[in-house]
Amino acid sequence: MKASILDLRRRMREVLQALERNEPVTILHRGKAKGILYPSAPAKAVAVSEHPAFGLWKDRPEMENVGEAVRKLRRGRFDAL
Repeated sequence: MKASILDLRRRMREVLQALERNEPVTILHRGKAKGILYPSAPAKAVAVSEHPAFGLWKDRPEMENVGEAVRKLRRGRFDAL
């Protein structure tokens, strides 16, 4: 699909529908191609346990009891009241 700058403003729904059909959209400015919009790849669902940051602090001894670690972090703030 080809779309001018004016089309992007007035007919964005049609542009989005073209992208949903996996069609690239060529953006025109004064009749000359300025860029191409490609449909994005669908996002893959990743389990939280598969994320690289999961278990980042698992080897730290103070994190064995998470509730106690949080209380220690908050102690100074609550004692100041």
